[in-house]
Amino acid sequence: MAVVGIIPAAGGGERLEADVPKAFVACGGKPLVEWSIDALAAACDRVVVAVPEGWDGDVPGPAEAVAGGAARSESVRNALAAAPEAKIAVVHDAARPLVTPDLVEHCVAVVEEGWDGAVAAARMTDTVKEAGAELRVLATLERSRLWRAQTPQAFSAELLRRALDVDAETLAAATDDASLVEAAGGSVRVVEAPLENIKVTRRLDLELAEALLRARAGAR
Repeated sequence: MAVVGIIPAAGGGERLEADVPKAFVACGGKPLVEWSIDALAAACDRVVVAVPEGWDGDVPGPAEAVAGGAARSESVRNALAAAPEAKIAVVHDAARPLVTPDLVEHCVAVVEEGWDGAVAAARMTDTVKEAGAELRVLATLERSRLWRAQTPQAFSAELLRRALDVDAETLAAATDDASLVEAAGGSVRVVEAPLENIKVTRRLDLELAEALLRARAGAR
């Protein structure tokens, strides 16, 4: 069963104040995206990276590059179209450098068991408020049922293709691919993941990711 890793990496680096696309910002001595490529390559048969249109820089091996889209899920759709052999697709953010092959394999195993999708997620530990107009608190949500969605997210590739076959507005509004699969009627299960599988969005996140990577290397 062909398992293809997909990394949407077409986003900019504005919030990181970077002069290159975010996925290619240096983190712990190599581009952010390379950490994700390494982890996916250890658990997948092939890795496809969706890069910014016109990007002429290198994509670290053994990954292959395709042109990304205007929205994240459009980039995923482009990458998946380049891998027609995929039976299971693993989508992972280029900006999550602390992913491990074990977490990828766990998500893939859930799909192999018969689920349509598996989402890496961490338990919510903060108290969560719902607020409305004028920031008035409307409700305190029951956090025992709430999870912080991460990536990797693994799916039946056939169902993911159908879920991504929607208009550009729907693709742009999707915050992750699991929500599209859920909307298409797919059954998606949570896979508990460590809190340190953080997403690098701002400079502080980058500094934290580098510290965590150094600590991981030191533990080895």
